[in-house]
Amino acid sequence: MSEIPEKQLKRILNLISEAETNLAAAHELIFSVVGRDESLSSDVKNDLKGKIIEGVFDGQNMLGSDSKIYPVPANYASKSKLVQGDILKLTIADDGSFLYKQIGPIARKQLVGQLNLENGKYFVDVDGKQLRVLLASVTYFKAKPGDQVSINVPEDDSKCEWAALEAAL
Repeated sequence: MSEIPEKQLKRILNLISEAETNLAAAHELIFSVVGRDESLSSDVKNDLKGKIIEGVFDGQNMLGSDSKIYPVPANYASKSKLVQGDILKLTIADDGSFLYKQIGPIARKQLVGQLNLENGKYFVDVDGKQLRVLLASVTYFKAKPGDQVSINVPEDDSKCEWAALEAAL
């Protein structure tokens, strides 16, 4: 059996990650479609009922302790100014809704940089380092490419790819 090239392995892992995210979203939607319909089997009901999962925010999703990726609503991440590395608790309610709560903020530092838009994605340039920011944050602060902005990043930002927009200056 031959070894899988790294590029193909990364693609496979990305596909798995996307599938897990879609599956989590499907779980979130199932009760919004069928409600608390008694025709659901007890196995399905128990599978969706009251799960609590802790995980780490990666800048746009939560990597759960169960190794699954859960979509974090961009509005919540923006409003809460979540930073890559924050610890979150996800409660999947009996009705299938997702409720996130920040339970372990990581140590932060504040930086100032310039907001840029490239290929439909927003970045903040801080001394040549490009850090992604959520569109929801940019929209909320009515920031435009070229604006000076204040961002929050982990205190140890050596592996950081995302920043939380604090304010447009």
